Amino acid sequence: MRISRRAFAAAAVAVLLPLSACGSGGDQGGSGDASGKVEGDITFQTWNLRANFKPYFEGLIAEFEKKYPGTDVKWVDQPAEGYADKISADAAGGTLPDVVNVSPDLVAPLAKAGLALDLDKAAPQYRKEYLPGAWDGHRIPGMTGTYAFPWYLNTGPLFYNKTLFRQAGLDPEKPPKTYGELFSAALQLAKKSDGKVATLANVPTIEDFGRYGVPLMNKEGTAFTFDDAKGVELLTEYKKLYDAKALDPQALTATPESSGKKFLTGAVAMNPGSALDLGNFKKQAPSLYKNIGITDQITSTGHVNMYVMGVMVNSQSKRKPAAVAFAHFVTDAAHQMSFAKKVAIFPSTAGSLDDPYFTKEDGTDETRVRVAAAKSLKTAVNYTPVLFSEQMKIALRNEVAKALQGKQSPKEALDNAVKECDRLLKQQG
Repeated sequence: MRISRRAFAAAAVAVLLPLSACGSGGDQGGSGDASGKVEGDITFQTWNLRANFKPYFEGLIAEFEKKYPGTDVKWVDQPAEGYADKISADAAGGTLPDVVNVSPDLVAPLAKAGLALDLDKAAPQYRKEYLPGAWDGHRIPGMTGTYAFPWYLNTGPLFYNKTLFRQAGLDPEKPPKTYGELFSAALQLAKKSDGKVATLANVPTIEDFGRYGVPLMNKEGTAFTFDDAKGVELLTEYKKLYDAKALDPQALTATPESSGKKFLTGAVAMNPGSALDLGNFKKQAPSLYKNIGITDQITSTGHVNMYVMGVMVNSQSKRKPAAVAFAHFVTDAAHQMSFAKKVAIFPSTAGSLDDPYFTKEDGTDETRVRVAAAKSLKTAVNYTPVLFSEQMKIALRNEVAKALQGKQSPKEALDNAVKECDRLLKQQG
């Protein structure tokens, strides 16, 4: 049950590969001195945002250049496809922009390579402006410091199809609230529909194990631990769902987009999403929209999952004062608030989620989702470990697939996944 990066609006589905460059000690995390006059030319790189938000960013840059005469910000936007590869190549070639839009798993190898500025050292005065969970989102296990300004956050509810629930003899006004209720409802839906209606469309990912209450890593961040009894328990339950066709047979190869389409067509009964999705339902599937149920993410920990985006400063920048000032400007409370009103995302700045825009109901489903999500974000957790690379995600997915297909037991699958992820972790440097 994962919320795709569609929930991140324009940030799209991104492929995050570990960088080949690994730091060899020295100025790890590049503390660097960011004091001095804010002036000079800097480059700012975003991640697939130009198509939808060109006027917003052009206005933001003009405002910054007016506030700091003598500065010039060049804006470059990279497509979602291959974004991590582009950053990796720039890092290796010494052409990394001054200010870079990153996610936590993308900043980790840059910090280890000494290319991400440690804001705890270079700009500690700004820390109090952000939600503590968001500021901590770009900390790297085994290192001290914070390596990006928190930018926008996202989370979302679980949508369900009331018609499918009704047809299976389930109460459409009482959706599952616990994992036990979810698995039980899923088996009933599959049985009543003769295996034609699945409840879930995705295999469990690392964040699902986290939300289930599985410890994912040791405290030192040197080894993965998701093959414990609780992890095995979750995968065993998914195996039961898969065998009963309560988990979509195509889940092994599903993307968040394909899962979304299955939900739209009524082949899947539940799907995670965001306020952004409600508009799509209204346009693309009006009959589903009329019968849409909205419930909270299911979690055993009391904390929902959140996604964090950040803005990193290149520790090698020749214009560090300007780069830090601009990264802070992009992510300050006023600018995060104005961006959040353009798209279904949430600010990471302290106090912003108490704004009436995020607390006041107006009777619409869109607002209901936004208000509920904003409330849950105050205590939300980014379950995906910062050090969990795209290769590790693939390794886990492959082993999970083998378990679901009966080629190995859930315990063997998770043991193998942990072993491979630990091997990849050692390679990270």
